[in-house]
Amino acid sequence: MREIVLDTETTGLSPAGGDRLVEIGCVELINHIPTGRTHHVYINPERTMPEEAFRVHGLSDAFLADKPLFKTVAQAFLDFIGDGTLVIHNAAFDMGFLNAELEWAGFPPLRNEVIDTVMVARQKHPGARVSLDSLCKHYGIDNSRRTLHGALLDSEILAEVYLELIGGKQVSLALVEEVAIVQTSFGAGRVEARRRPQPLPSRVTDAEAVAHHAFVEKMGKGAIWTQYAISEAAE
Repeated sequence: MREIVLDTETTGLSPAGGDRLVEIGCVELINHIPTGRTHHVYINPERTMPEEAFRVHGLSDAFLADKPLFKTVAQAFLDFIGDGTLVIHNAAFDMGFLNAELEWAGFPPLRNEVIDTVMVARQKHPGARVSLDSLCKHYGIDNSRRTLHGALLDSEILAEVYLELIGGKQVSLALVEEVAIVQTSFGAGRVEARRRPQPLPSRVTDAEAVAHHAFVEKMGKGAIWTQYAISEAAE
């Protein structure tokens, strides 16, 4: 399962009012595990930056002046996200801007499945504050680098928050055969992990093994541990 944790920065609150994207940051997860693959781009919004927006993310007109236009980076963004599920905090905001920019650049709107972590957080913690900073505090996630909003940094932090919201770090420890995440020129995939040619020697001493078997015998023949004791003796 491929998921893309995504965040954007903008010149304001509404593309209908003339606001534009200025930054996109994405983090790839495969089966809820970060692969290390990211996508990050700054964008020239073709308009001046309002002071209130600058105070949020610190991206000035001078900094963005030589950055590419959205229409020139749109395909690279679409190639990165592919058909992955998008994980976004307050998804309606980011999706509204992304689809508006895609329309202006002559691309169709996004059809990806979307997980809104605000909605997930409200269901899991009804009545609690669900801002990204509040969730970081709740889960003990270090967000000290977040002095200003930044799309890639916020995506990295949101990825940690998302994994906590859906069950914590244990979510990736499913009781299935171990697999490895591999990186190829075609993206990330799953392959069986290589097994050791020879099993590691047991660290249980003979005395400990005798004591363990004696303890198991006291449980009676109906105890489930008896089955494991028989299996171990047969190996």
